[in-house]
Amino acid sequence: MTTTQAVSGAPAAAWPVRTVPVGGDTTVAVRRHPEYDAERPPAVLVHGLGGSSLNWAPLVGNLLDVVAADMVDLPGFGFSSPPHDGDYSVSAHCRAVEGLILSLNRGPVHLLGNSMGGAIATRLAARRPDLVRTLTLVSPALPDRKPQVTALPTALMAVPGFAAALGRVTRNMTPEQRTRVSVGLCFGEPQMLSEQEFTDFVAEYRRRLGLPYMVDAFTRSARGVVTSYLERGPRSLWKQAAAVQAPTLLVYGRRDKLVGSRMARRAAATFPDPRLLMVPESGHVAMLEHPRVVARGFRDLLADTGKPLPPAEAR
Repeated sequence: MTTTQAVSGAPAAAWPVRTVPVGGDTTVAVRRHPEYDAERPPAVLVHGLGGSSLNWAPLVGNLLDVVAADMVDLPGFGFSSPPHDGDYSVSAHCRAVEGLILSLNRGPVHLLGNSMGGAIATRLAARRPDLVRTLTLVSPALPDRKPQVTALPTALMAVPGFAAALGRVTRNMTPEQRTRVSVGLCFGEPQMLSEQEFTDFVAEYRRRLGLPYMVDAFTRSARGVVTSYLERGPRSLWKQAAAVQAPTLLVYGRRDKLVGSRMARRAAATFPDPRLLMVPESGHVAMLEHPRVVARGFRDLLADTGKPLPPAEAR
């Protein structure tokens, strides 16, 4: 299993991508596995800050028999154009995912989110329980009063001028060097990444570097996450987590450098109907590092909530 290839079939970078309107003038790119089966229950998967739909390819390759997965590129990421209004807040991304589910006309869906995508998914599940059948969160970016030191550089991207200063410092770094830094931050065991996986990461990073809005999308989205941490009252993400009605799978990596695994306890105590999956060797992107482990957790969630599964021999 590699980052950009499913259990079988073509590399994920070659999987079909189509554009879907999600409201107003906004559209998003949606990627599907070539063996997408519309007869399966629908699932929508939301990547994190700086990611894309490709981040879900290994997991989707392990779940072809249980869900029909739509992997979204949030506005300004992957193959999606930036939003016309320049709004990269968590709520704006939430509206885009809501619009996608409504446009697909296949809800309620199994909703999965990683990091920033986890915050987006939490907000959507609280606001629109009619659209969410189950919720799976991989290292969700929920407010942390004492963030890890290793997460501070990412948070500082929200500070005006920091991105430009960082760009000047890193302007001579090659895509390979930039990718290695990113992998080291997001993976619990970066040394386990194969040469082909690393090459695929570099190719995607090089493509994104050619986009004129890449830095703006990342910076404004980072600012949106930080702003969401400061919201109070009914807009508080923790209060919204407590209002989620859908059965929820919480996945945390014990080697996560961005979202501390200690947050798992608070999350499990806040979501009304939680299941907790700790992945000891994983970092921030368990669905990339340990897709089979996360797939088993998701299957257990479906079984526990009475959702039909295919016979064991077919899995």
